[in-house]
Amino acid sequence: MVTRTRFDDSECPVARSVDAIGDWWSLLIVRDAFDGSRRFGEFQRSLGVAKNILTARLRTLVAGGVLESVPASDGSAYREYVLTPKGKALFPVIVALRQWGEEHFFGPGEAHSRLVDRREGQRLRALEVLSADGRRLESDDTAVHKVSAR
Repeated sequence: MVTRTRFDDSECPVARSVDAIGDWWSLLIVRDAFDGSRRFGEFQRSLGVAKNILTARLRTLVAGGVLESVPASDGSAYREYVLTPKGKALFPVIVALRQWGEEHFFGPGEAHSRLVDRREGQRLRALEVLSADGRRLESDDTAVHKVSAR
């Protein structure tokens, strides 16, 4: 079996973030949690993923503090998975992936899902990266600076 490369000691925040999330199944689990899924069976039906893979990904997300396993809200013996504050902080990442996917992977008139403002029912504005003074930034407008250890 191939050993998975770990990035938990990397100096790169992107690498550490990818290491914490793990893979596409984990991101799709997080997406489903934002969409209201809470129980193992709900995630399994939505994703169609094998139970052993789902179990492993849920364990990883719980261990990483992205999800929390809590008693079922209906008082039954089941467990539910809810986003922690760390998991909820992934919301802009999920929105960015949705918007990128809408723009680049669907043809005109092709059916797809769209995230809307619950109060107004309107499509969200495209996410933008802004400078500290509010200017819109593109990748060429940024540079990576290393932060030294304290």
